[in-house]
Amino acid sequence: MSRTTLYVPGDRPDRFDKALKSGADAIICDLEDAVAEAAKATAREAVGQWLRANPGAPAWVRINNRPDMVEEDAELVRSLISDGVGFAGVVVPKADAAACSIDFGGCPVTALIESAVGVAQIYEIAAVPEVVRLALGEADLAADMGMEPSPDALEMWPIRTRVVVASVGEGLEAPCGPVFTNLDDDAGLVATSESLRRHGFGGRSVIHPKQVDAVNAAFTPSDDEIARAKGVVAAFEEATADGRAVAVIDGEFIDAAVMRWARAVLARVPSH
Repeated sequence: MSRTTLYVPGDRPDRFDKALKSGADAIICDLEDAVAEAAKATAREAVGQWLRANPGAPAWVRINNRPDMVEEDAELVRSLISDGVGFAGVVVPKADAAACSIDFGGCPVTALIESAVGVAQIYEIAAVPEVVRLALGEADLAADMGMEPSPDALEMWPIRTRVVVASVGEGLEAPCGPVFTNLDDDAGLVATSESLRRHGFGGRSVIHPKQVDAVNAAFTPSDDEIARAKGVVAAFEEATADGRAVAVIDGEFIDAAVMRWARAVLARVPSH
């Protein structure tokens, strides 16, 4: 599961390799908002060439979910899959159930929820077989819904919770949180990232390499958390082997629910 996904404009292939070296778990080669209209075809070609030259790269392709472009972008993805070029998958912006069900050659899909339609269809979207993760795009979402979020984004939390519930309900990866647009507010980036983690998100997208380390840290368990989780797993497994349904560690009652918490913590430990 990616803690950080770093956006890179699709018409700037000179930045792709640098982005991979930023420490981000994955990058998003963007064919949509980061690319000017006149450069769309150039970006599509550049992303295709780079992926073919770097098979297996932890890279997603954000397509254009527009009637005049979606088929060309989908054809790029299908051709890559058909030729055996491995990459992370497709990001469908302004996601709705129909767009997420487009034939991408069996490619994994991250559904970017950034419209009222996406929020209304979120359970249907999460149930699309190719969808492996939900993500939030709150700038577009706020504009679409006529919202003016406060600095703490309190207005967004009902929707954020809905995204988490849909993800858990359909067995998807923990969702990807929204970008933090203030590149000079390091404290705000850390605080909002930690808040997203506590509420069930598994990571967030970033728009600049300087944000990567802080977000990775926020979504990575501390050494103390890892040690406690390992102790819980060991104690519970020992209890189960003895025919007991619970265990006690330092006076704390350990049951199946605490065991699930411990396994969730250990699942967030980076494998690299």
